[in-house]
Amino acid sequence: MTNEDYKAIASSLPKQPGVYQYMGEDGSILYVGKAKNLKNRIASYFGEKKHSSYKTRVMVKNADHLTYTIVESEQDALLLENTLIKKYQPRYNVMLKDDKSYTYITIKKERFPRVFITRRVIKDGSNYFGPYTSKWRISQILEIIKNLFPLRTCNYDLKQSNIEKGKFKVCLEYHIKNCIGPCVGYESEEDYNVRITMIKHILRGNFGMVKTHLKTQMKLHAEALEFEKAEVFKNKLLLFEDYQSKSTVVSTQIKDVDVVSFDEMDKMAYVNYLKVINGAIINAYTLEMKKNLNDDKEALLSFATTTLREKYNSISPEIIVPFHFPMADENIRQYIPTRGDKKKLLELSQKNVTYFKMQKKKDAINKSNKMGHTERILKTLQSDLQMKDVPLHIECFDNSNLQGSHPVASCVVFRNAKPAKKDYRHFNIKTVVGANDFASMEEVVHRRYRRMLDEGQELPQLIIIDGGKGQLSSSVKSLKVLGIEDKVVIIGIAKRLEEIFFPDDPIPVYINKKSESLKLIQQLRNEAHRFAVTFHRTKRSENFTKSELTDIPGIGEKTAAKLLKEFGSVKRIKESNPENLIAIIGAKNTEKLLSYFKVDKND
Repeated sequence: MTNEDYKAIASSLPKQPGVYQYMGEDGSILYVGKAKNLKNRIASYFGEKKHSSYKTRVMVKNADHLTYTIVESEQDALLLENTLIKKYQPRYNVMLKDDKSYTYITIKKERFPRVFITRRVIKDGSNYFGPYTSKWRISQILEIIKNLFPLRTCNYDLKQSNIEKGKFKVCLEYHIKNCIGPCVGYESEEDYNVRITMIKHILRGNFGMVKTHLKTQMKLHAEALEFEKAEVFKNKLLLFEDYQSKSTVVSTQIKDVDVVSFDEMDKMAYVNYLKVINGAIINAYTLEMKKNLNDDKEALLSFATTTLREKYNSISPEIIVPFHFPMADENIRQYIPTRGDKKKLLELSQKNVTYFKMQKKKDAINKSNKMGHTERILKTLQSDLQMKDVPLHIECFDNSNLQGSHPVASCVVFRNAKPAKKDYRHFNIKTVVGANDFASMEEVVHRRYRRMLDEGQELPQLIIIDGGKGQLSSSVKSLKVLGIEDKVVIIGIAKRLEEIFFPDDPIPVYINKKSESLKLIQQLRNEAHRFAVTFHRTKRSENFTKSELTDIPGIGEKTAAKLLKEFGSVKRIKESNPENLIAIIGAKNTEKLLSYFKVDKND
């Protein structure tokens, strides 16, 4: 949009609260913003722009037009803005850096509900608790639930009619007392649902309700002189109290409250969230955001807090905050503590967000160092081989055969100095008879790059041939036939002295033995050799089976496979008792086998 475009609509812009959207030519939303006064806010994007950020100017330049929606109040504008950002994820708005799939505990909506872990939240009426970011935490919760309130784990359809018809039988879980047996009517739905209610209290952090239930059951059984059952509930109560003591209990004076803290670094913002229920922290999470056009920390914290409260289903009436910020719900109280337990909670949250930011910075440095290491190796290799381009894509070839039998070849691929195993290829030699490494190399190099050219794939910057001048010269012939000899760099490496040969140059190059670039070449060579040898062994094994057993008149591949599966080798087949052979392949085939091996079947 230009100033002229703005002037054309300026007179019609309202001075009321609302939400505005900058739209691209294709109708996509580039940016969503809120305003207490739409006319004044939109005007700030035009006219004198020396105070506007570069990104803001680029966004306005890329916008084709803008639309707006009038609302009743500033809080309504905040709520609508938040909804639109999360729905459309506009390019220039806050971008949540949260692509992980976290785990939830679900209580399935069904008769005799199951409780299990899931990563998929489906709107089927089931209850979902979480998300949980700690595997240890979620396993601890499930363990205490299993010990306190045994439930079914099967996925049977436990309709009353199915139970009455006796369609099911109790399983091992019943016998080891992990399930009471609702599938065969040993437990009523009412009693089962009491335990489900207690599990919901645990997952919501309402520990007091669970303790009261366990104490009540213990007293009822004791009064009924059922001391063994009372002892069971006493032990469960002790187990639950031990679990509660290991939870992060903040204060018995604090009931339900949310805690948020804020930090930022460069173009990123971080918000830590603690959910406290009845004085215990039951959820903790740090949200990472890319700021884009939004540099206002109050707006960032407002957006993050709304998002996190929705994510964790919080209905807490109070939020402990480091500073005040606007929220859509004016009934939620924001409190900045100066002392006491709530101050300690805010400090704990601040420690979490600070540590998270430091860890991100450390990870970025490590990643940068790692990339620097790779870049250094490849640039050293480029310099050592006097290449025009950095060899980001390298391929290495090797042949393998045994006394001329089953000749094969391999091609391994490295990208950014790391193996790209999905791009590895092996070749059966088709046009060469016997042990001719030169001709074999010429064939596979031609086949490899003929196919890459036909499929429009990018050629490597560097090709390495495992061998000396002979194999290298043969490979160059194929490149010349394909007309790509000037598009790639090709070298040969001789094993004995680690000599590097270039085409048409009889004098080899020696790279320093301690050089990282030589180590990379050796790694490629060794990987190509390993890949070729492994494939060759497989081919030899297949041929051995075929030649030794299937060459016997009357013995087919299926019979040979049966024998090898049972005995493991031809040698053991020869040494086997004829009766054992008859039991596997029959008398006629055994006779053919023994006759071929010239073994007297009466021995």
